[in-house]
Amino acid sequence: MSNANHLVYSTETGRVKANSKQQEDLSYSNDGFVRIHRETKGRKGAGVSIVRGLEKTKDELKPLCKMLKQKCGCGGAIKDGTIELQTDNREKISQLLQTAGYKVKIAGS
Repeated sequence: MSNANHLVYSTETGRVKANSKQQEDLSYSNDGFVRIHRETKGRKGAGVSIVRGLEKTKDELKPLCKMLKQKCGCGGAIKDGTIELQTDNREKISQLLQTAGYKVKIAGS
């Protein structure tokens, strides 16, 4: 019973760890702050606010994303461990996250 795809050790890199998809989807914060970015790239000029650094799985982000969308009156989605909200109102998002118990910084200009 040979399993060719199960590599445990490589002479080039040493011990090989299995990558879990769940680990890749999390957006980590090195200093414990949640950052709110504004981005327009690839969106035909429409600005979105991106919330990074929540360190939660997609299932844990769903209720938070839903609450933010309802309070801001906008659409949004969860992508790659971040919450994307279709609004430029980063101050309101910051206040909502602070009342939910997060330390928040607004990143960028």
